[in-house]
Amino acid sequence: MLVLLAAVALGAGVYVGAGRAPGPAIEILEPTGLFGRTARFEISIDSTDGELTAVDAVIEQSGSTFPLFSLTAPGEAQVTQEAETRIRVTQPLTRDTHPELQQGQATIVVRATRTVLFGLREKQTTLRLDVEARFDPPRLAVLSSFHYINHGGAELVVYRATPADATSGVRVGDRYFPGYPASAAGIDGADATTRVALFALSHDQELNAPIRLVARDAAGNEAEAPFDYRVFPQRFRRSRLPVSDNFLRRVVPDIVARSDEFRTLPLPPDADLLAQYLAINGGLRRLNRERLIALAAETATERLWDGPFRQLGNSQVESGFADHRTYVHDGQEVDQQIHLGFDLAATANVPVLASNAGRVAWAGYLGIYGNCVIIDHGMGLQSLYAHLASIAVDTGDTVALGDELGRSGTTGLAGGDHLHFAILLHGWPVTPMEWWDPHWIEDRITRKLRAAS
Repeated sequence: MLVLLAAVALGAGVYVGAGRAPGPAIEILEPTGLFGRTARFEISIDSTDGELTAVDAVIEQSGSTFPLFSLTAPGEAQVTQEAETRIRVTQPLTRDTHPELQQGQATIVVRATRTVLFGLREKQTTLRLDVEARFDPPRLAVLSSFHYINHGGAELVVYRATPADATSGVRVGDRYFPGYPASAAGIDGADATTRVALFALSHDQELNAPIRLVARDAAGNEAEAPFDYRVFPQRFRRSRLPVSDNFLRRVVPDIVARSDEFRTLPLPPDADLLAQYLAINGGLRRLNRERLIALAAETATERLWDGPFRQLGNSQVESGFADHRTYVHDGQEVDQQIHLGFDLAATANVPVLASNAGRVAWAGYLGIYGNCVIIDHGMGLQSLYAHLASIAVDTGDTVALGDELGRSGTTGLAGGDHLHFAILLHGWPVTPMEWWDPHWIEDRITRKLRAAS
């Protein structure tokens, strides 16, 4: 009898103790705050050491309850087994799936039940999360006028994007150029909805590439709007460049020795100088382009430059922007590339000066560019100075117009002493001619900022 009483007491204690066990662990992954016309409902549930017997999710709004998910009737929801005891539930949450939802506050409620004590008892967890439905798309309005863009050149648009927390910019074909607060561009009295975006029609894009304002709010709603612009075609030159064995012997070993990125290219160990050169001119050039895109993502949000940019003093332009080059070795065409900058010839070892004010985003060796300095002028605009013999600044330095950056040289993929100068807009090269031209700066940039003030 004592043994029986002890067993009953023990069982009762275990049963009562099981009642204090935790229920399933619930995590609401999406949405976590705002959600818009096209959102996703996603939860993760861990039954720990039991078995899930029920999962139900609803969204409550203004006294009404609308179903989101039920384990007994999952419908089109995707249920995946993430671990032995954990599942993930994913399904759309849109105006089509829940047309009864209204814009405003709502609450997501998730209840999950699991077994405890070998299935003799069950424990339930309820998780509530307040969210907000926002279904109105952003609104866009263009404030500037007369947008003229040269093929391979840049332009500026001033516009308004509402609400103020929407991210916005200009999409040109498949490329996106973000907008920045107008106050950071120097527009006096601008409110939080007024934005400025520099954008470009790249040399390798079609003349009829669509150019539109685009915006996306914090809830994921998207909008786009056209604006007036006119595109002017440009003729890009073609040239043939001889590649001599002396040139290969001079430039290839130095680039191979100094460029860590080159060693990531797929080349056989016995590749000769020409094969290494072709890998540099193609593969390393591509990797350097990717580095420029990455550096552009770190641009300052405010305009750091002022007025027209300055060309290297007493220099002559040896090659134009977007020249199509065919490389010839021993009478055979071996490669083709596009030259995306200006080669400025001057006497050897001349001081290379900052073309405008900004912050040094890069100061070091950069593959085909050799010793290279890149200045960030803010709002996605950067200038590049390549083939330097020496560098006189460090990354992070603030420079003014005319500050010395280094000395001209022949490092990298340079046939002789010169400065390779480029203007980049969010990493995409644009013609420097516009930025050197005070009339272009006044008409395309300053006039619009002044008119919007």
